[in-house]
Amino acid sequence: MSAITVPTRDQVSPANQAIFDQLHKSLGFVPNLYATFALSEHALGTYLAFQNARSSITGKAREVVNLVVSQVNACEYCLAAHTALGAMVGFTPEQILEIRRGTAAFDPKLDALARLVKQIAVERGHADPALVEAFLAAGWTQGHLVDTVMAIGDKVVSNYLHATTQVPVDFPAAPKL
Repeated sequence: MSAITVPTRDQVSPANQAIFDQLHKSLGFVPNLYATFALSEHALGTYLAFQNARSSITGKAREVVNLVVSQVNACEYCLAAHTALGAMVGFTPEQILEIRRGTAAFDPKLDALARLVKQIAVERGHADPALVEAFLAAGWTQGHLVDTVMAIGDKVVSNYLHATTQVPVDFPAAPKL
């Protein structure tokens, strides 16, 4: 059980109330993890700006990063959310499970991404040069490499917040591996 109470709209700052309103309009609800960021005057806005910043790692590639990092960090919240989002971008349930294991044999380019992301997450940034070379050989650029590290950082922040707070997961649970 969490020692942290997920705040309601009325319990957060006016700036965060405005963000809650935007989230409710776009998503239909305010996810508990986002609400938890709002316990801070600045964290929710800062996190959303980071998460929504322009990147060359988008769509399916972004979900590969999100799923792999969340699996490495055993974040039940983010695994649940990104399993749903992974399906929305077109991954099958079987592909999502494979990605969570750190591979994507169904797509060589995404496979190189998944393998590199897993190593970076497990080794805390220390990637095997051979995996970096395989990533680049698969058609990714050096710019993609930088954006991949940024996307990993985004996911680590939310994984760590959930691990620390254990706020209730408000998405359908992800299947166990």
